[in-house]
Amino acid sequence: MAQRPRSAEGRQSLLGTALLGLCCLGTGVALAAGRQVLVQLAPPLTPNSSPAELTRSRKHSLDPDRRRDAALLLSAQAKSSPEDRRHWLQGQGWGNRGSNKVLAAISLKRAALAAQASGRPQEAQALWAELLRRFPREPASADALYALGRQQPKLRLTLLERFAAHPAALAAALEAGDALHLARWGARWPGAEALLLQTCETRAAALSAEDKQLLAAGLAQLGRSEAALRCLGDTPATAELQLRLAQTLLRGNRAQQTQAEDWLLRIAQSEGPQGAEAARLLAQSPAAGAVERLQQLPPTLQDSAPVQARLAEAGQVDPATVLSRWPNDPASWELQWSEARKALLQRDWRQASGWLSHLESANLPAPLAARQLFWRGWSAQQQGDQASAEQFWRQSQRSQPLGYYSWRASERLGQSHQELTSTEPLQPWQPLASGDARIDALWQRGQALEAWESWRTKQGGRSPSRPEDVLIEGRLRTAIGDDWTGLGQLERASFRLPQIGCRGQLERERQLHPRRFGAELGAASEATGVDLALLLAVAKQESRFSPSVRSGAGASGLLQLMPATASELAGEPLDHQALSDPARNAALGAAYLKQLLSSSGGNLFQTIASYNAGPGAVVSWLHSRGFDLQREPELWTEAIPYPETRLYTKKVLGNYWSYRRLAESAETLCR
Repeated sequence: MAQRPRSAEGRQSLLGTALLGLCCLGTGVALAAGRQVLVQLAPPLTPNSSPAELTRSRKHSLDPDRRRDAALLLSAQAKSSPEDRRHWLQGQGWGNRGSNKVLAAISLKRAALAAQASGRPQEAQALWAELLRRFPREPASADALYALGRQQPKLRLTLLERFAAHPAALAAALEAGDALHLARWGARWPGAEALLLQTCETRAAALSAEDKQLLAAGLAQLGRSEAALRCLGDTPATAELQLRLAQTLLRGNRAQQTQAEDWLLRIAQSEGPQGAEAARLLAQSPAAGAVERLQQLPPTLQDSAPVQARLAEAGQVDPATVLSRWPNDPASWELQWSEARKALLQRDWRQASGWLSHLESANLPAPLAARQLFWRGWSAQQQGDQASAEQFWRQSQRSQPLGYYSWRASERLGQSHQELTSTEPLQPWQPLASGDARIDALWQRGQALEAWESWRTKQGGRSPSRPEDVLIEGRLRTAIGDDWTGLGQLERASFRLPQIGCRGQLERERQLHPRRFGAELGAASEATGVDLALLLAVAKQESRFSPSVRSGAGASGLLQLMPATASELAGEPLDHQALSDPARNAALGAAYLKQLLSSSGGNLFQTIASYNAGPGAVVSWLHSRGFDLQREPELWTEAIPYPETRLYTKKVLGNYWSYRRLAESAETLCR
């Protein structure tokens, strides 16, 4: 046992040692606290962070979370090499709980992919095995099951069972020829359509009634209603399947419309859970006979906004009553516009004003509010109230700072166009705000594909119904390059979501107008003199920047050219395969637009309408309907007799205006 120091010197020495220890301990605590403060004060890393900041954080940050965030963001950069990614992600698969668990699994997956791409198969296999062992239920493990399943087929079966809707499972199902799995979980997966059709044609006798219904439902998702009906044969369709098929059949010929209407009426009359949806679809049928069927619906379904709105359009119900009872229903929004448009084309400005004021613009989605406010301004001006007209037009611009009606309001206000630009817009990264912290964490770290795969797994392959979810999925899809579906979803969401103010709407518009194929469209613009913004506008509307798309009429490629038109422009025969080349399609599409601009004297309305309907049809409209294209192009456009061309013209010109102004600041656009 140690003895106490007996002398004063000894006691002082002991006290000094204690004080020194306390001092060092205090310094350590202070340093730790200071480090923690610095970590907390550092702004979070996002895809907006510069490469220099990411590199610095990965090497020198005191926070291991921040070092991993930097590594993941660096690995997501398009120009990074497999070796770079492998180096950055080495040792980042740590953590087993919460968000660390998600990021650890993703780090292992990305490291395995980098090792694979670097020609290190053994290292990749070890990483896949570690990922599957530690995180068997994380969506990232679906890729491990897929990769390891090449040598262990049982793992592919586990993949299909555990992560049925995950893209890795859909790829595995396609390789295995499992049409039923694809029909249930991913009918739109590339290659699935051909497999579904082949299975229906070659294995029909061996398929059960349930299998036929499943395959038919998958084909219905793809819009292949006739093929779905052939696949069913004598097998009766369930009510849910009839609803899916009816959506496509209503856009077909009269016989198909009749079949769809018969199905929908029976479903609605059965008063089952699908009754309300059947009544809504029946009210959307373009055939005149649908009105008679609507009157055969049960009273509870007849007394609904979609049915009453359709009856009002047919003159059997007072439209004002429908608008008063259901002001927040989309059917009322379209009814209001239908009645207002009739009055505008009759030049009955007072009646148009009355219809346009029936619903509060603040309660409408931004694109519909902008339309309503623009035409209220037009009607006010025609009645001599210039001050009110200008006020409405400015409100229209604030409701939707980009788009067709913002452009027309700007024109009517006489605002200068000198500030317009077609330069590359600044589109900084924005949070996803999906409501799922795990998915948002992946998005913040630049892992858009991983966020999408987690979202799809969570959704179980089902299409979202809430407009908020449609918006999220649209953003995820466009982030991974699926513009065909993603841009369509973003547009649908914009017509249902409530307004969020000028700046919020501006961000939505920026998401709706990505710049794709800049090199190809830029070269075509320079060669022909056609504004790059106009080429972007047409490409977005025609193909949603999807070069392999082919229309039902036979048009192909980025700018959707008919082979005959393209061959004439090129001076040689061209087929669909040739037109799928973005550079060639862009060059020929720009040349055709240049011809149309020349023949129309540079008039954008006539040019774009001609691109859709053909120049011959448009020339016949120039003087036959009582509207002056030069003085009142807005009314001239509303009088276009082809609904498709009318909508197309406004959308393309709205895109054009948007692409020209995207580079401007929110302060300029929302002033």
